[in-house]
Amino acid sequence: MNQLKSHSKFSHKQRIGILLLVTLIILVQILYYVLNQSSPKVNEDVKVLELYQSEVDSLKQVAVENNKPKIYPFNPNFITDYKGYTLGMSNIEIDRLLSFRAKDQWINSAKQFQQVTKVSDSLLNSISIYFKFPEWVTNPKPQNSYNNTFNNLPKTYGQKIDLNIATSEQLKRVNGIGEKLSERIINYRKKLGGFVSNIQLQEVYGLSPEVIERINNAFIVKTPKKITIINLNTATTEELVRIPNIDYEIAHYIIEQRTLREGFKSLDELTKVKDFPIQKIEIIKLYLQL
Repeated sequence: MNQLKSHSKFSHKQRIGILLLVTLIILVQILYYVLNQSSPKVNEDVKVLELYQSEVDSLKQVAVENNKPKIYPFNPNFITDYKGYTLGMSNIEIDRLLSFRAKDQWINSAKQFQQVTKVSDSLLNSISIYFKFPEWVTNPKPQNSYNNTFNNLPKTYGQKIDLNIATSEQLKRVNGIGEKLSERIINYRKKLGGFVSNIQLQEVYGLSPEVIERINNAFIVKTPKKITIINLNTATTEELVRIPNIDYEIAHYIIEQRTLREGFKSLDELTKVKDFPIQKIEIIKLYLQL
């Protein structure tokens, strides 16, 4: 009896070891149960998160597309620095275009635009669909020998017709001018109250440099409209915005540049003003002095 009792007794360390073993077994079983129960839920949560992320990405893509600047048809001859930047042109490509236009030359096709600016084929294909050239480029009128004879005759100042009193019939004698263009010239003349100089013909939509040159061969402003000449170095914003082709933003930049330069030394320095319409400088000069 005493021998059997001695075999059934455990030491203190042995009892602690047995207790820890039993506890460990229970914890492992509990952990196994918990993991088996929570696994499907985790998978479901991941799927829900992926669905939400997909929706968020779609909304972001829509927002990006909506925030892209919309492009409307435009004449590539009048691309400004900012316009060229938004189209994806580099500064060098924009400068090539501006240098070409500064020589009073005009681009008449997408192919010529690429030859001048040297833009890539991919960029040209993406923006050329928005090019809008004047009617005389897209739908040129046939020439006739009568008009060519009229335009090629050399004329002195006395022989030329005063542009401020020229009639529609007289203007239509110029090769390249039909009913619509002659009406536009006369309507613009009325709007101005009379031309100051032949250079203002550049403002008439649809007149190409070649046609303007033919007009200048036969017409000249002999009775210019009287205008107020403004001193560029003292002009206020309100005075500047009265000049054609100058708005409040450009007027602000002119005054800002004038302050930095401590006054303009030449009217040609206006070409350095931000967003200044360089192609219109000769017209703007008519209203300015130093």
